[in-house]
Amino acid sequence: LTNCTTVIPLTFQTNVLTELRKWKLSLIEHHNLQMRQEKEKHAAHVKQLSNEMENLKELLHTYEISIGRKDEVVITNLTQALERQKERTELMRNFTLWRIQHVQAKQEEYANRIADRQFRTALMKKVWAAWRSLSEEKWKEKVAKACQLRAEDVCVQLTNDYEAKIAELTAALEQTKAEILRLHSEREQYEDTMKKAFMRGVCALNLEAMTMFQGK
Repeated sequence: LTNCTTVIPLTFQTNVLTELRKWKLSLIEHHNLQMRQEKEKHAAHVKQLSNEMENLKELLHTYEISIGRKDEVVITNLTQALERQKERTELMRNFTLWRIQHVQAKQEEYANRIADRQFRTALMKKVWAAWRSLSEEKWKEKVAKACQLRAEDVCVQLTNDYEAKIAELTAALEQTKAEILRLHSEREQYEDTMKKAFMRGVCALNLEAMTMFQGK
C-alpha cells in the first residue's frame, strides 16, 4: 500500500479519503435514523404498557370496590391475583426494555463493523483501480505497438496475395477473350457454310421445278 501511494498523486488520495469520509458519515446518519426509529417504537410500546397499567389500576380499583362487598378470602385471592398480574406486567415491561437495549447495542456494533469493513474495502478498491489504470496504460502502449507491426505485416501479405490474384484473373480474362474470338470465328464460318448449302438447295429446287414445267 505504501508503494502504491507513492505512485498515486496527493490530490487523488485526498479526494478518495474525502469521498470515503462522506460515505462513512452517511452510514452513521442512516444508523442514527434507525436508532431514532427504534426509540420511537420503544416509546410507543412503553406508552402502550403505561395505558395497560392504567387500565389495570382502574380494574384493580373496581375489584377493590367489589371486594369490599365480599368475604375476606375472596378479597385476598383477588388481591393476590392482581398483584401477580401487576408483577407479571412489570416483569414484561423490564424484559421488553432490556431486549430493546440489547437489540440496539447489537445493531450499533453490527453497523460499526459493517461501516469499517466497507471503508477498508472501498479504500482498497480505489488504490487497486489507480494502480491498475497505470499498469493498463503501459500495457496498452505495448499492445498498440505490437498490433501496428502485425497490421503492417498483414497488409504486406494481403497486398502480395491480391497482386497475385489480380495477375491470375488477368491471365484468365485474356484466355477467355481469346476463346470468345475463336468461337465468333467458328460461328461466322458455320453461318457461311449454312448459307452456301441453303443456296445450293434453292438452286437444285429451281432446276427441278423448271424441268417439271418443261416436261409438261
